[in-house]
Amino acid sequence: MDLKFYRNVMIKALVLLLILNLVLIALPSSKPVEQLSLYNRFFPGRERFPFGENQQEAYNLSLYDVDAMFASHQVSKLAGHKDETRVFIFGDSSVWGTLLKPGETLVGQLNNLNLTCQNQPVQFYNLGYPTISVTKDLMLMERALPYQPDLVVWLTTLEALPLDKQLASPLAANNPYRILPLVEKYNLGLELPQTGSDLWARSLWGQRRAYADWIRLQLYGVMWATTGVDQIYPNYTPAAWDLEAEQNYYDFKPPSLPADQFLFDAYPIGQKIAGDIPFLLVNEPIMISDGENSDLRYNFFYPRWAYDQYREMLADTAAQNNLKVVDAWDWIPPQDFTNSAIHMNADAEAVFAEKLAVEILKQVCP
Repeated sequence: MDLKFYRNVMIKALVLLLILNLVLIALPSSKPVEQLSLYNRFFPGRERFPFGENQQEAYNLSLYDVDAMFASHQVSKLAGHKDETRVFIFGDSSVWGTLLKPGETLVGQLNNLNLTCQNQPVQFYNLGYPTISVTKDLMLMERALPYQPDLVVWLTTLEALPLDKQLASPLAANNPYRILPLVEKYNLGLELPQTGSDLWARSLWGQRRAYADWIRLQLYGVMWATTGVDQIYPNYTPAAWDLEAEQNYYDFKPPSLPADQFLFDAYPIGQKIAGDIPFLLVNEPIMISDGENSDLRYNFFYPRWAYDQYREMLADTAAQNNLKVVDAWDWIPPQDFTNSAIHMNADAEAVFAEKLAVEILKQVCP
């Protein structure tokens, strides 16, 4: 074979590569991964979003493609199918269920109650995702609406509100094209960093990680479907009981939180995203320590002055925007928390589910 043959092969390969990139760039930014996913076809959809760093043991991984996350979740099989009352639960790792099996999470415990409304089962779906950011939650909320929930329940806490934390969630930081419409449409008070060319991001090279993660997610689905394992359960250090005397909350000093440094506007925006769908905001339970310096701090996260003021600001925001709020902050005894001031054990989740179910039924089955 002469050099001319190799040259022609290289030219054809480059042309095909160029065509493939042009096709990818021309496609909508939302890829049809639900039609390609093996989940809900060859094996069941996951009960919670994929998340994890120990892939070989947990059969799970963290990825940034929101469409691929939804395609792997059991919620994606719901399109065009409605024989239940659907409740979507959003929030952070406390909803996702750190250190809990799917059936032990808040959503799992709510489903264990076998609630009904007007002779239809009430089915709960876990759309929480670890990392604390109201912006991340809004992004997932908007993406979930095509699956026709009958109620949106959003668990939240003060730690999700500081402006500096909004893009600290890698899922939010890696999806600026999903967050920008929220900023523009709802006047979300968040400044996004400048990003590179959208065309480059949608090229084969720009999406190489997304495609690799998608393939790995499909492969791990085989072992996940076989074992039911989607996270590991290591020994952990319990949440701090004895606390530092420090009273600052990040860089904020008592006696007051600056309202312009917290994204309280996210809550009425969540209700706007839900539209005509009933919307319930829940101030999630926190650990209330009675150890050393507990007169100054509720827990590792929160000085008392800051958290008390947050609850007042949350109540004001709710009153001004006609938001329905359940303030569950003190519903759970401190000994029932695990490795964090917002993570509870399975027994506590069961208690929480029974109490919250009363409030949920008021919304979906008045």
